[in-house]
Amino acid sequence: MASTVRTNFNVPYISRRSAIYGTQYMVASTQPLASQAGVQILEQGGNAADAAVAVAAALGVTEPFSTGVGGDCFCIFYRAKDRTVHGINGSGRAPRALTIERLRTEFGISGDEIPARSVHAVTVPGAVAGWVDTVEHFGSGRVALGDILAPAVALADEGFPVSELTSPFWRDSADLLRTASPNGNELLVDGEGPQTGQVFCNAAMAHTLRLVADGGKRGFYEGPVADAIVDSVRQRGGLLTHSDLRSHRSTFEEPVSIEYQGYCLHECAPNGSGLAALIALGIVDELEKQQEAGSVADMGHNSAAYLHLVIEALRLAFADARRYVCDPDFGAVPVDQLLSREYLKMRATAFDPEHAAADVEAGVPLGGSDTVYFTVVDAEGNACSFVNSLYHSFGSGIVPLGCGFALHDRGSLFRLDLNHANSLAPGKRPYHTIIPAMVTAGGDLAMSYGIMGGYNQPQAHLQVLLNMVRFGMNPQAALDVPRISIQIENGRVAVEDGIDDTTVAELERLGHSVYMETGIQRSVFGRGQIIRQLTDSRTGTRVLMGGSDPRSDGQAVGR
Repeated sequence: MASTVRTNFNVPYISRRSAIYGTQYMVASTQPLASQAGVQILEQGGNAADAAVAVAAALGVTEPFSTGVGGDCFCIFYRAKDRTVHGINGSGRAPRALTIERLRTEFGISGDEIPARSVHAVTVPGAVAGWVDTVEHFGSGRVALGDILAPAVALADEGFPVSELTSPFWRDSADLLRTASPNGNELLVDGEGPQTGQVFCNAAMAHTLRLVADGGKRGFYEGPVADAIVDSVRQRGGLLTHSDLRSHRSTFEEPVSIEYQGYCLHECAPNGSGLAALIALGIVDELEKQQEAGSVADMGHNSAAYLHLVIEALRLAFADARRYVCDPDFGAVPVDQLLSREYLKMRATAFDPEHAAADVEAGVPLGGSDTVYFTVVDAEGNACSFVNSLYHSFGSGIVPLGCGFALHDRGSLFRLDLNHANSLAPGKRPYHTIIPAMVTAGGDLAMSYGIMGGYNQPQAHLQVLLNMVRFGMNPQAALDVPRISIQIENGRVAVEDGIDDTTVAELERLGHSVYMETGIQRSVFGRGQIIRQLTDSRTGTRVLMGGSDPRSDGQAVGR
């Protein structure tokens, strides 16, 4: 798409960093060492899919509280040769022996959800299968899996200095690792999380990755790693079995999408929650068309009127997503109906420009940032948008003996209500918060982006896309400016340091309960990465622009 991104210095918060530019490739992730792992694979002849898996593995080493082989993943891949967009759902399923009745009668769980950190929240880790499938189905075929994982193996074996924003989150989870598993010290240094700049080695993780490199999926879902996973769960009363692990498969699904201002936003299909971002964007589009709120471009970036519209659109979208999104193998998700123009027009009528809605039903979002998002665009024009997560920090905290990673707790997103679409059932995948995104324009790649962070992800997807499409920001500025995030505590709205007091006061007058987040707590707004593709109008040369979120230690690297 031939166009130019203007740098808009008239926004209330000017970006403090420049976007990164390149013409050959771009890699952006939350850890510089992981971004460099992706570059290494591209330089060896790999493509975006190969490099994305290298980044995923390296992040599992350098940011193990957020991600790794013990979690799940989702991937959206843009294939340049035929200009098509594809998705891989790498989320795991509940143990086949786990039922609501057993949780109630045998394990005494009486609430509406499986408690976070509980052994019963451990579903099959789907990430490794997702990695292998990404390489096998979308990879170049020029780089072997062992070579793709080699940078991560080296980081684990030789050690790496822990980065500045990584250390406090790691250290904050030390108590969990010490108490949830007798093997937690595999991820600690003298019983504590590593300090900033301290070199951390993880020989056990290197061994696990070598088994995957040699055996592919079987190296993880069968053999010593599988034995350790099952043992660690069963010792704590969990029901995960070898059969659950062996039978796991990724699914290949076409992403769902919506048009906006000449762009097409693609998100992963349910059980992923990308549908919420699409519904919210559709509602914003309808409100602009109906001119009920005026054009968002005319409202002023992060003005009270603009943020009020964004908040209300997101509340409506989450009410629908939380009601309908589930594993499609267990219930129909009415995607076409929810994204129809008739339905979006109807939902838009609920917007009141003068008052915050007090009665939006179901699905009030919560915060969290224990996930990693990263993206790669290669020299051939392919793009890979990828997210990998343990859900909460170090997930369940359960560390399989001798494996160097923690198991996630994604099952805590199930509802323990047989009448709910997202109810727990044997072999079912839960509602999932992790969502990569891709944007095309006229079939051409426009952007590969995502912002991790629990239920914040669709919220940030919407805000960052509007920053670029409506307010003309480059990728770095679009990530740098302050964001808002609707939280679970009575539907309160977290606003980021940098949004002025007058705006906060006006949001409160409209009926929103607002509070400010500063410092490291700004992680609640997520940590994003963006690669945007443009064409220089004078020479016809493709230009890549990369941005990496300042709320993490990340880096975009281009050539």
